Amino acid sequence: MTDQPQSTTTTAIAATPEGQTPPPQMAATEPRSRRARILSALLFGSLALIGVLVVLYAWQLPPFSSPIESTENALVQGQVTVISPQLSGYVFEVPVQDFEFVKAGDLLVRLDDRIYQQRLAQALAQLETQKAALANNAQQQRSAQATIAQRQAAIGDSKAQAQKAAADLRRNQALISDGSISQSDLDVARAANAQAIAAVAEAEAELDIARQDLRTVVVNRDSLIASVNDAEAAVQLARIDLSNTRITAPRDGQLGQIGVKLGAWVNSGAQLMGLVPSTLWVIANMKETQMAKVRIGQPVRFTVDALDHARLTGHVQRISPATGSEFALLQSDNATGNFVKIAQRIPVRISIDPDQPQAQRLRPGMSVVVSIDTAYVVEEQRGEPQAVE
Repeated sequence: MTDQPQSTTTTAIAATPEGQTPPPQMAATEPRSRRARILSALLFGSLALIGVLVVLYAWQLPPFSSPIESTENALVQGQVTVISPQLSGYVFEVPVQDFEFVKAGDLLVRLDDRIYQQRLAQALAQLETQKAALANNAQQQRSAQATIAQRQAAIGDSKAQAQKAAADLRRNQALISDGSISQSDLDVARAANAQAIAAVAEAEAELDIARQDLRTVVVNRDSLIASVNDAEAAVQLARIDLSNTRITAPRDGQLGQIGVKLGAWVNSGAQLMGLVPSTLWVIANMKETQMAKVRIGQPVRFTVDALDHARLTGHVQRISPATGSEFALLQSDNATGNFVKIAQRIPVRISIDPDQPQAQRLRPGMSVVVSIDTAYVVEEQRGEPQAVE
C-alpha cells in the first residue's frame, strides 16, 4: 500500500516525534502566506491611491488643477434689432420675406401714406401763407416810412402857414391903431393865426401816430418771422412723418420672421420683424471662483452644440463690472432669513476670431461650451498676451 501525502502542517507536526525538526514543506509554507498578505495590502493600497487620484483629476484639484476655466453657461449673442414703425396705419407693401438678407436702406415695409402726403401739402400751404404775411409786413413797413415822411412835410407846411398868419396878425395890429382896418379884419387875422398854430400841433400829432404805426409794423415783423419758422418746422415734421411711412433696414443683416401682413393695421411701436447683423460675440457666465486669473486678451476656445461641437477660437474682450444678479429685476435680500452661499456668475464677453469658416454659421442664442486659457497673462501696459513658461 502507497503512503498518503500529509496535507496540513498540523498533521505533519503531530506526526513528528517530539524533539525532531519539522519537514522542509512546513517551513516554506509560512513565508509564502506572509508574502500573499503583503501583496494583498499593496494591491489594495494601490487601488485606493488610484481611486483618490481619479477623484482629484475629475474635480481638477491639486496636483491636477488646470489653467483652463470652462463653463457651459454660455451663449452666442448679437445686436438683434427689433423693427417697429413710428406711425400707425395700414400696411400697404411688404417687399421682403422671412430670413432674407438685406442691405442698409432697403425697403422693409411701407404704410399707407395718403394722409401724410396731404398733411405735407397742408403744411406747405401754411408756410406760403406765413411767407406772404411776412412780405406784406415788409410792404407795410415801407408804407409807414413813407407816411412819416408825408407827415413831416405836412408839419413844415403847417409851420409856414403859422408864420404867415402870425405876420398878418402883427401887421393888422399895427394898422388898427390908425384906423386903416376894421376890428373885424383884426379878428379874422387873429383867428387865422390860431388855426395855423392848431394845424402845426395837428401835423405833429399825425407824425407821432405815423411813427407809432411804424413801430407796430416792426414789432409785428418778429412775430411773423416766428410764424414762418413754425410753419417751416411743421413742413419738416410732415416730411418726417411721410418718410416714416417707409420702414427701411437700418443696417446690413438677415431678417427674422416677418410678423406683419399686407393690409394689416399696425400701431406705432409694434414689433414687425427682427434684423440680425453679422457682428456676433459670445457671453460666458463664469462662476466667481473661476475669475481669479481671467484677464482681457486671453485666448478662448469654445465648441458649438448646434454645429456638431465644432471648435472655434476667440479672445476675452470685456468683463462685466458686476455679477448678473446685480442687474436682475428682482434682487435677492441676504439680510433676512437663513443664508445659503451660492456662487455668483460674472458675464464675460468673448470676441470671435476672424477667418473661421464655421463662424459664418453662428446664430444668436446658440449654446456653446467656453474654455478660457488662463495660462496666458496680459501685460498691463502693452496689453499683449504672453505664455507663462
